Amino acid sequence: MPKIIKRKQLAPKIVHIDIQAPDVARTVQPGQFVILRLHEQGERIPLTVADFSRQAGTISIIFQEVGKTTIDLGAMKEQDNIHNLLGPLGQPTHIAKLGTVVCVGGGVGTASMHPITRAFKEAGNKVISIIGGRNKEFIIWEKEIGAISDQLIITTDDGSYGVKGLVTKPLEEMIRRQEKIDLVVAIGPVIMMKAVSHLTKSCGIKTMVSLNPIMLDGTGMCGVCRVSVNNETKFACFHGPDFDGHLVDFDLLMKRLGTYKTEEKISIEKCERCENASH
Repeated sequence: MPKIIKRKQLAPKIVHIDIQAPDVARTVQPGQFVILRLHEQGERIPLTVADFSRQAGTISIIFQEVGKTTIDLGAMKEQDNIHNLLGPLGQPTHIAKLGTVVCVGGGVGTASMHPITRAFKEAGNKVISIIGGRNKEFIIWEKEIGAISDQLIITTDDGSYGVKGLVTKPLEEMIRRQEKIDLVVAIGPVIMMKAVSHLTKSCGIKTMVSLNPIMLDGTGMCGVCRVSVNNETKFACFHGPDFDGHLVDFDLLMKRLGTYKTEEKISIEKCERCENASH
């Protein structure tokens, strides 16, 4: 079974784990993800690979504790085994030498952006990274992203660190100054990717987003992860997760992501009641 060999708390409810998974580490490419299950009766959840070491046979996963399964995963310790792990899944990010690439990461999307940013830099591009969080406490992987970027810009909603405002603010300023931008990559909350795509569409800057909708089998068979791109149905697990941000129906995506909000809330409340009863 895949084993957790390292666990680190990065921010409130944001956890970094390294998993011993040599078969995945050997072949995974930037932009791809894995699906894991904690136990035999557990649900399958997709998580993007934030980093990997082919030599050590490990992959790094960074996630936010938002549902019962991610809360349970966050409670696991080093040397604990994960029941099973499937991957790498999805299409790798298309990497090429384009010129200037702006990588925009919000929240845990910053970690998902890491291998993509590194690949664009290694391909000979000038890379400008913009990462944001609610406040300074929620800025993650600043050092890691900074090390692979020609320029790093940090934003916080409350102004406690870096530029005060959303990640779109410095991007908008760059566009206003007519700086040369050949590609924008945006990974993070759907509302953030929508805002970035809306901003760049008006000036014709190619924009790529990484989508993480509700997912089940991760191979394109079940159709649960369907998204509308250019008025066509695509499966994020098979055709993506990367898509042209100017063609994604973000409103439909956000609506579908809320499908099981009630059930998720009930599951978490039930879990909390069981924990309280045991104390």
